[in-house]
Amino acid sequence: MNQTELIVGIVGYGGMGNWHREILGKIEGCRVAGIYDIKESQMELARQNGIHTYESLEALLDDKEINLVLIATPNDVHKEIAIKAMNAGKNVVSEKPVTLNSQELQEIIDVSEATGKFFTVHQNRRWDEDFLTMKRIYEEGSLGEVFRIESRVHGSRGIPGDWRQEKEYGGGMVLDWGVHLLDQILLMVKDVKLKSVFATLTNITNQVVDDGFTAHLLFENNVEAIIEVGTSNFISLPRWYMLGQNGTAIIEDWDLTGKIVKATGKDETDVVPVHTASGITKTMAPRREDTICVEELPVVTSDIKDFYRNVRNVISGKEESKIKLPEVMRVMKLMEAIFESAEKQAVVSFE
Repeated sequence: MNQTELIVGIVGYGGMGNWHREILGKIEGCRVAGIYDIKESQMELARQNGIHTYESLEALLDDKEINLVLIATPNDVHKEIAIKAMNAGKNVVSEKPVTLNSQELQEIIDVSEATGKFFTVHQNRRWDEDFLTMKRIYEEGSLGEVFRIESRVHGSRGIPGDWRQEKEYGGGMVLDWGVHLLDQILLMVKDVKLKSVFATLTNITNQVVDDGFTAHLLFENNVEAIIEVGTSNFISLPRWYMLGQNGTAIIEDWDLTGKIVKATGKDETDVVPVHTASGITKTMAPRREDTICVEELPVVTSDIKDFYRNVRNVISGKEESKIKLPEVMRVMKLMEAIFESAEKQAVVSFE
């Protein structure tokens, strides 16, 4: 099959809808045919930017030139639009989270299989360089046997003042940021069953939906993962912190500031105690410099445009999708387990 040009209709012209438009404009073989938004103000903004607008969703779906529909709307209408688009003969990319629950996702999958149209989800943070760098450290085993991975994003402004604050639209941080961090950790600790989940939610700035959460995940290989999102953190903890038998890796923030500290294998027989506030300790005394080595991070670079290049190649029959629907379903069910654990205040068995 020849290379297929991606001709995209965008449904929803908010911040993410425009972000997709800008990214698509930078990729060879991709073109945005136009947008549709239920808000006239957004339609007018698009027209001012020289973008074609459709008078309705149906008009966009009737455009035979369009072979891919990008859904960048509030979460609660993803399913309805995706099903309409596939039944109209369009391939579909949905913003995340794909739906509000696993049952709705299964309905979408069923329609994709029945129509033969390609459906995938914009899990864009699979291309985050901090994640890819930490994933390489884990896979290379340079820290020895890893026993804990901590992944966090922290802010201090609460939830943005829009539909993300409303439960009916699929608001809250589990669905907003959790979907990314959970997807990343399941890809990192790959092909290992997740045994149990224990989670707590916070409602510091919002009583309607969760404005943060902490999830403790225990995998079958005894790796413990702590996944945390906070929106009331005025001092942020590191983005990544990985502990292994022979070393530790840290990434402070998005700019990839961090390091690896490992044992050199040289014995330290005579530990000099350190004085604490009310006594001395050898256990918590720092290591001698000759018994450790500090290494730079093995930074992995990436290009988010590869997401759409992959979509184009899938539709052309040249590649398999980099984002597989069983992976998306696993993350959705994990988010449901987090809500269940928080509600019951109990550990929940997962796989």
